Amino acid sequence: MGVTLQQIAEAAGVSRGTVDRALNNRGRINPEVAERIRTIAKEMGYQPNRAGRALALSRQGIKIGAIIQGVETPFMKKLLEGVEEAKTEIGMFGVELVIRTFEGQSTSRTILEMELLKNEGCTGLVLMGSDDDRLIEKIDSYAEENIPVITFNSDAENSKRVCYIGQNSRQSGRAAGGLMSQVLAGEKGVAVLSGYPLNHSHSNRVKGFLREMASCRPDVEILDVRYVYDSDSRAEQIAEELISSCPELGGFYVAAAGATGVCRAVERAGKQGQIRVISNDLTDENIEELKKGTIQFLIGQDAHVQGHEPITRMFSLIVDGIRPEQEKLHTDIVIKTKYNI
Repeated sequence: MGVTLQQIAEAAGVSRGTVDRALNNRGRINPEVAERIRTIAKEMGYQPNRAGRALALSRQGIKIGAIIQGVETPFMKKLLEGVEEAKTEIGMFGVELVIRTFEGQSTSRTILEMELLKNEGCTGLVLMGSDDDRLIEKIDSYAEENIPVITFNSDAENSKRVCYIGQNSRQSGRAAGGLMSQVLAGEKGVAVLSGYPLNHSHSNRVKGFLREMASCRPDVEILDVRYVYDSDSRAEQIAEELISSCPELGGFYVAAAGATGVCRAVERAGKQGQIRVISNDLTDENIEELKKGTIQFLIGQDAHVQGHEPITRMFSLIVDGIRPEQEKLHTDIVIKTKYNI
């Protein structure tokens, strides 16, 4: 026979209702008391009846909201596949996932969608974070209202979000810097193209790259750091300008979307293999450039996991009262060349 809520209540010296609120993350309860109850439940081997709990919640019309930005990019299209898979899984338990998507990245639009999802009755949200104070304040206010938020792909590090699921972006940038420092020969210049300045992952990749380059190759000049807002055409234009004006240019690090545009500029200039290109994300387009030799290294971050895991973690939090064991759940940093793709 399984452990009951009443048994946990007796062991903790609280009411059964208090145990229910602690394990199912609802209602007002002292955080220290809630944590003590969860610890006792774990020690006693308590296993929640997920199907029964989800059925009860489905009668209340439980909803989880997901906000996906930048859906025009190849990476986010792959991430959406993970979201849709998770939607099917939690749907079998009667829990609805409400998905909101839009092109580009916008804090104002994200906050608007958060309010709309809240008004529709969503009891938890998953979304891409940023370093924008407006979003951090909104996440904190939702935490006060017992509406948990999980960030994915890009964090809102100083907020009261439950956890972040995605790549360790600073380490990813350092990996790119280490690789670039090894493949450069006598060239004295490198350019960095990234996505959005307020995207936590994009900016941290740049910081990690710059730090590692300064450590490994202090002789190499960083010619420019530009943000292309996930636009291949903008990346192509900037790359063309740099190639024509900087004869010392030996490499591009593309920290977000835009690698296709950079590769077009490199090929048009007849510099394939001479100007090294290192980029994030194992998209189909990037993989083709890797096979051709225009890109030397790709750094993957598992788009599918970043779409799937936040939904199932939020489901576990709401249905089972199980909080993620860590504040940051990092996906793998995968390095691919044309020889191991």
